[in-house]
Amino acid sequence: MALDHAQRSRSAKKAMGVAVVATLALVLAANNSTALNAQSVSISQPDSRISVAVGRGKLITLPSPIEDIFIAENSIADVQVRSPRQIYIFGKKGGQTSFYATSATGKVIYSAEVAVGAEISSIDQMLSLAMPEANIAVSTTNNFVLLTGTIANPDDAEEAESLVQAFVGDATRVVSRLKTATPMQVNLKVRFAEVSRSLAKEINGNLLTRDTTGGFQFGVARGRNFGSITDFNTSAFPNLDASQLFGLPAGSISLPFNPSTGQFVTPGGTAFNYNQGNSGLNTIQAAGRLFGLDIATAFDVSERVGLVSTLASPNLTTISGETATFLAGGEFPIPMSTGLGEVSVQYKNFGVSLSYTPTVLSNGRISIRVAPEVSEISSNGAVILNGFSIPAVSTRRAETTVELGSGESFMIAGLMQNSYNSAIDKTPGLADVPILGSLFKSDGYRRNETELMIVVTPYLVKPVNDSEIVLPTDGFKAANDAERFLMNRNHSGAGGDRPKPSMAPATPATQSFGSLEAPVPAKSAKKSKKSGGTAPGFSFDK
Repeated sequence: MALDHAQRSRSAKKAMGVAVVATLALVLAANNSTALNAQSVSISQPDSRISVAVGRGKLITLPSPIEDIFIAENSIADVQVRSPRQIYIFGKKGGQTSFYATSATGKVIYSAEVAVGAEISSIDQMLSLAMPEANIAVSTTNNFVLLTGTIANPDDAEEAESLVQAFVGDATRVVSRLKTATPMQVNLKVRFAEVSRSLAKEINGNLLTRDTTGGFQFGVARGRNFGSITDFNTSAFPNLDASQLFGLPAGSISLPFNPSTGQFVTPGGTAFNYNQGNSGLNTIQAAGRLFGLDIATAFDVSERVGLVSTLASPNLTTISGETATFLAGGEFPIPMSTGLGEVSVQYKNFGVSLSYTPTVLSNGRISIRVAPEVSEISSNGAVILNGFSIPAVSTRRAETTVELGSGESFMIAGLMQNSYNSAIDKTPGLADVPILGSLFKSDGYRRNETELMIVVTPYLVKPVNDSEIVLPTDGFKAANDAERFLMNRNHSGAGGDRPKPSMAPATPATQSFGSLEAPVPAKSAKKSKKSGGTAPGFSFDK
């Protein structure tokens, strides 16, 4: 038993030693493989840096011929190979990328980090970066730079001149002859749209009484002087014998006789006299005798419905930065006292007026300082001074600054007004009596509704040929005597076209006037009349 145990112990130690030796062999083999791999892999980094401007390039001469090239992002920079030892690198857009050139054996001949940026190396490049929408040409001579071309707005001219002056320095003179590409003439269309409705009702009670009793006298009077109550006048009637009417002997009684009715009239009757047309209102009248009193009444009834609609659309054209005014109306005099016993006269405008100052901005939009106004002479609020009646003026006015594009509209002012006014004039106590109380009061009310809108629309405009302008008087021809008397016409149908300036054509393609030549208009005047939709005389650039 002891021997077997010893043998098993020696066998286990021997197996353990073999396992250790095998493990060491595997470790050494792995280390040798890692060392071999580390020796076979080589990572190369770019060893130089190149800066290239957008749209510019650089020539690189290599020390030995190359077989292959690589660039990481060809949208930033690109390469052209002209010979095995010369390459061109040029920038396309801003950014960074990597470039490698290798030989036939795979050796890196040249590597670089390429940075593409906006490097300014000329006046043209600087202006194209600062003003990409402008078309500016630069001409240089000795200590002199001339700028020509077109710009978007007048402010760009001063900016371009300042940039070039800073680039070339104070020793070089900069002269700008830049023109504005955007039209600088602005046409403003303003629309006043107003509707005014009014309703007024009045019921006025008028009362007059007369007491003919011999005792205590009583009377009531109210309202306007619509009439009077008097004794019946019989002085114009003849006196005839009326004895037989009463069965008396002839010659006993004589009474006035009314020939129109064929009746005798008793003296002392009552006459109701009405003043017709004094009130200017519709009148309902009644008269009679009640409770021993002679009573005359009149009701003045009135209802007035009014509707006023106003649509004014003035148009005015001016140059950017200039103020233009427009007035379609008139002037009325206002007497003014000078303080020395003398009276002077001043005039005040009324009608449709417009004042505005446009400024064309760099993005083609238009900033407008506009002040439209519609005024009319009104008797409401008139003043009498030293015997002169000075009328009042009803005015709708707005003044503001807005920014719009060409052809865009904007409502700069609006008014919605409703007013209601009711008034009752009455005799205290008596006016509260049912039915009969209407004789002792006057009831009236007024209601007014007004809606107003002011809309402005600016346009950038260019001049057009005179033959394309359509006037309101085109096609009008006055009627002759026969047409006026026999056919009741005030115009003679469609008249001919108005006289227009013309130039004799020098060639089939041009027109000449002296030493000037202009292209023949492509459309005739008749064709231009069909192209409605815009105001005559303007071509609108939206």
